[in-house]
Amino acid sequence: MSILNVEHLSHGFGDRAIFQDVSFRLLRGEHIGLVGANGEGKSTFFNIVTGKLMPDEGKVEWAKDIRIGYLDQHTVLTKGMTIRDVLKSAFEYLFELEARMNVICDQLGEADEDTMMKLMDELGSIQDTLTLHDFYIIDAKVEEVARALGLLDIGLDKDVTDLSGGQRTRILLGKLLLEKPDILLLDEPTNYLDEEHINWLKRYLTEYENAFVLISHDIPFLNEVVNIIYHMENQELNRYVGNYEDFRKVYEVKKAQLEAAYKKQQQEISQLKDFVARNKARVATRNMAMSRQKKLDKMEVIELAAERPKPEFHFRLGRTPGKYIFTTKDFIIGYEEPLSKPLNISLERGQKIALTGANGIGKTTLIRSILGLVKPISGTCELGENLAVGYFEQEAKPDNKITCIDEIWEEFPSYTQYEVRSALAKCGLTTKHIESQVRVLSGGEQAKVRLCKLVNRDTNVLMLDEPTNHLDVDAKDELKRALQEYRGTLLLICHEPEFYQDIVNEVWDCSKWTTRII
Repeated sequence: MSILNVEHLSHGFGDRAIFQDVSFRLLRGEHIGLVGANGEGKSTFFNIVTGKLMPDEGKVEWAKDIRIGYLDQHTVLTKGMTIRDVLKSAFEYLFELEARMNVICDQLGEADEDTMMKLMDELGSIQDTLTLHDFYIIDAKVEEVARALGLLDIGLDKDVTDLSGGQRTRILLGKLLLEKPDILLLDEPTNYLDEEHINWLKRYLTEYENAFVLISHDIPFLNEVVNIIYHMENQELNRYVGNYEDFRKVYEVKKAQLEAAYKKQQQEISQLKDFVARNKARVATRNMAMSRQKKLDKMEVIELAAERPKPEFHFRLGRTPGKYIFTTKDFIIGYEEPLSKPLNISLERGQKIALTGANGIGKTTLIRSILGLVKPISGTCELGENLAVGYFEQEAKPDNKITCIDEIWEEFPSYTQYEVRSALAKCGLTTKHIESQVRVLSGGEQAKVRLCKLVNRDTNVLMLDEPTNHLDVDAKDELKRALQEYRGTLLLICHEPEFYQDIVNEVWDCSKWTTRII
């Protein structure tokens, strides 16, 4: 049975078309991976099917009484709310049902027989729903999910705005699981999650009985949890049965067949045009020329989709720094409370280090403290000589209203407009993206704008905080190649071993020095 039907959907922003006559269906129990390059419209598609955005054309039809759980990569949590508040908000509709039940109970005393029967039917239905969705053991369910996601150790009374990206993602995931929706819509759920919780989510989704649609660029993750792929490319949406690897094989074959058919047809068109041009003026061959012209006019011309620009990252190497990039002495990082034991560590020129460990233990805080952006609780960090540091922050500035061109121009005021456009194009952004405001771009496109700043600056040290979040497969592969080639020093926070293990020469497990138990 179909849960969701999307028919003849078309949508765009200004003169930039996102979808053209797209159709989609979701059946009960299907585990769908929605894939495609950055900026193809995956998150926009979610916003349309959830009603946050109205399409220009087309119909979106949900089955009756379907409850949707949506994990949005851009969800903002309200300051002042605790972890417990967010998790309990999963039961908001149940509290509304309870309020309705209380109203019915008050009305029963004054109702006539017919009205009483109707009210009793509604009351029974509400009570069944409350029981089915664990209303009477809410606190126990909240604690159970919080324990599974490692949120109890943080403290359920912690303000959500004080948490890391990964901790916030876990809270939103927990809220979804408590809601017990009929369908899960997950927009890049592994972003900001550490390895332990990615594995937990993998197990959960593999065993999940209901349907879900998952947007992700994490290929190993997709391969294990989905059985249908919908591929979004060049305003089209195509369905493939199987996991991501199955899709790639079929896609490559179809692409090769189309290119071969296109080449053959172009050759035939060229021959027909040549014959018509040579023979249309001659009386003896005019009829044959006219016949070939009719064939040309009726021919359904095969068109190849325009190739998306593939990113090219080449980090520019600055002058050679001193032997030590930084050295710490009894360095304790944190905010109101310590996040680490006293640290006595150093990074030498040429080292490439991956920082690993669970979310919230202080990896980002360590980098920001080394750079002097966060004041340590105690101890010192001495920076080396001649440093040219390139720092990639985990999260972009929210609601950035300036265009991509102006964003790069602010960073490199001496650049001509041609140089700015070329720099952004090399990072995989199209003309439409380049002229758009940064805030309307997808997470992956925003990451490419920030990487553009790094690759156009001379650096001898790169400090990258989860740079693979949101990046599509091509961009991730190119970033990996560029970091392997980079001859400077690297300090990298990453939760994807398949990405960093061929880049770094050492891994620092930050769980060994943290004071957090997460």
